[in-house]
Amino acid sequence: MDTTVAAPAHDRTPVLTVGTVVWLASELMFFSGLFAAYFTLRATAGGDWPPHDVELDVLTSGLFTLGLVASSGSMQLAVRAIEHGRLAAFRGWLLVTLVLAAAFIANQVHEWSSLGFAIDSHSYGSAFYVMTGFHGMHVVGGMLAMLLLLGRAGSGRFGPADTPAVEVVSYYWHFVDVVWIALWATLFLLR
Repeated sequence: MDTTVAAPAHDRTPVLTVGTVVWLASELMFFSGLFAAYFTLRATAGGDWPPHDVELDVLTSGLFTLGLVASSGSMQLAVRAIEHGRLAAFRGWLLVTLVLAAAFIANQVHEWSSLGFAIDSHSYGSAFYVMTGFHGMHVVGGMLAMLLLLGRAGSGRFGPADTPAVEVVSYYWHFVDVVWIALWATLFLLR
């Protein structure tokens, strides 16, 4: 007589999800270090912060910030679409997300080319360019991940079973958006 008792079935979090969350935690520590450096520079600046030559277009950057925040919504709609097997809707929402991200990066490039200070002008300039530059690289990284998903979506074998891959890209994208909100508030609003 077999007296073996079957273990209860558990829904386990996919390893890909766990790995992504751990990686995002390390990215959070990286950006926390940038914020710590910024506030240390600010506390030790001894004069006006930001310096007098710093004139940032808060309204325009705010509008592109709203666009980036909206891209989190379109990314989430892409996740919901692939969960339900709606491939055309998935592609459409992912393209909306990419367009919003590209507009954000285009604005950042325009902004960098028109600012009256440089990375070596003063400590604020160094902090501004390093913080926005690293964030911009993260946005571009997210865009590349989305392009990879779009490529896979065209393979004919992409569907609801691929939801975990889309979800981890969405986790990354939401992280990038939240970090930007904190960066924008710190660099553009906090005087």
